[in-house]
Amino acid sequence: MPYIIKAQTLALIPHGKKTKVLEYHCEKIIDETIQKIIDHNCCLNGSDLEGRRKGSTYLIGASYKPPIILDEVAKIILIPTHSYRNPLCIWLVLENILKYTYKSNTEVTIIFKNNQKLDLNITYAKFDRQLLRATRLESAIRGRNSKKYL
Repeated sequence: MPYIIKAQTLALIPHGKKTKVLEYHCEKIIDETIQKIIDHNCCLNGSDLEGRRKGSTYLIGASYKPPIILDEVAKIILIPTHSYRNPLCIWLVLENILKYTYKSNTEVTIIFKNNQKLDLNITYAKFDRQLLRATRLESAIRGRNSKKYL
């Protein structure tokens, strides 16, 4: 049974042909690639990864490394650190990020809401841009949903 991404999921990290999953209270090694896990979870929510990417591009205009809406009801938006085709790409759950700090010219430290830390091989500026895209996507979804009541 593939891993189900849920509100307690913090990050999906490549681990060879497996995936290391960080959750609020534990870490797990899943015998599937991140791509398979995300695609399966997208399908559970009525689309596939490519459809989610196209939807994000439509809503926020970012076609390279767009965040994706995995589950609108549970407010799960995934942020990629690299191109989704890159085997080093880590995916983070926006809702669980508390803050991020500069560590070095090529690293940023993510601090999750449970105070767990994760160092990423990405510049502060690139991660800041990715987080901005994810919050723009979140805002676009919220704005789209509020128009139902006007």
